[in-house]
Amino acid sequence: QVQLVESGGGLVQAGGSMRLSCAASGRTFSSYAMGWFRQAPGKEREFVAFISGSGTTTDYADSVKGRFTISRDNAKSTAFLQMNSLRPEDTAVYYCAAKWGRGSIVADRYDYWGQGTQVHVSS
Repeated sequence: QVQLVESGGGLVQAGGSMRLSCAASGRTFSSYAMGWFRQAPGKEREFVAFISGSGTTTDYADSVKGRFTISRDNAKSTAFLQMNSLRPEDTAVYYCAAKWGRGSIVADRYDYWGQGTQVHVSS
């Protein structure tokens, strides 16, 4: 069983930066790929980024490529999402998720989810 707790959301102006954190419980954190997804009001949950258990492989949605960076610290069982050059369209609830084995861009393949953290980007 893995429990995930996100933090770091809030309000930021367009062009600003924000870093989200996802703290995980359990002793097998490095066995899980970590993903970030987001859901805006009235829209479906969408993939943002994932990182492999070792941290050597990452993937990003085209909409965030070059602006967001996913990383992890396995010693602290924490994943991060650094978000730069934020835009109003990045406004959403951001969720971290854990998947045993390889990462995926498909939300349904993740085993555990956090409660989400709200990010609001003002124009």
